[in-house]
Amino acid sequence: MAKSSAIKKTGRAAVFWKRLKESKILILMCLPAILYFTIFCYIPMPGAYIAFTNFNYKAGIFGSKFVGFDNFKFLFNSGKIWMLTRNTVLYNLAFIVLGNALQIFIAILLNEVKSKYFKKISQSIMFLPYFISAVIVGLLAFNILNYDFGFLNSIIKAFGGDPVKVYSMPKAWPFIIVLVNLWQSTGYGSVVYFAAICGIDTSMVEAAMIDGANSFQKLKYIILPSLKPTAVILFLFAIGGIMKGNFGLFYNLVGPSNSALFPYTDIIETFVYRTLMNQFNFSNSAAVGLYQSVFGFAIVMLANYLVKKIDSDYALF
Repeated sequence: MAKSSAIKKTGRAAVFWKRLKESKILILMCLPAILYFTIFCYIPMPGAYIAFTNFNYKAGIFGSKFVGFDNFKFLFNSGKIWMLTRNTVLYNLAFIVLGNALQIFIAILLNEVKSKYFKKISQSIMFLPYFISAVIVGLLAFNILNYDFGFLNSIIKAFGGDPVKVYSMPKAWPFIIVLVNLWQSTGYGSVVYFAAICGIDTSMVEAAMIDGANSFQKLKYIILPSLKPTAVILFLFAIGGIMKGNFGLFYNLVGPSNSALFPYTDIIETFVYRTLMNQFNFSNSAAVGLYQSVFGFAIVMLANYLVKKIDSDYALF
């Protein structure tokens, strides 16, 4: 038995090395990504131990006093963890659902455009906001929404109205943040769906048109079903980051000290940043980060399980 087991292991190792040799070009192409995740994601993993200690600079990570789940108790007792989780998840759900719907819509519109030059110019214009820094986006928003000299209030004053204190209106900011995110990311995301549409077999479209299918029927029975695999994969990838907020966007739009807006705009990343920069509390910050990672992992596993139950071909693993 032991001998046959050893033979099987040797055979598997031989097959593994054979496949590795056959795929060496692909592995070399993936090497930068492998190195990136190894250096910045896997090697720092032992640092999560800080979340269970009363971190001391002099003693170091593993020399600091072990306090168990005290840092997590502080977070849950503070009452902020629910607000932070709610805001982070709801914002990301809005970004994912509305973003993907708008990206698919834009991609379909671009596909219907016949002029090649207009199509290229439109794509370039929509793609441009993705490359604009979050700092510039925050500056533009401030110049539009500022109470004293903002563009919006200047127009309201010109028509005899009273200026609006947008930076004192917490309930308005979810709409502002979602709108800005859609403006910045839609052009980039629509390229993926547009590429998927371009990959659809033209013979199917031509056959449908010969059979008398109109544009709506072509969209319903050919284009949307063909986009389904791409949409599901992108959705699962996005779900993987549902607990990770866009720190640059939130920090630069809202600002670091406008506490009146925090109940509607504070996410896990901004809370960790303030905890670390204002209180230098590495232990609590690490506890929030670990909670974020574990919760996000659970959501990914659940989403993948549900997709696998519905159609295993669309699951990630």
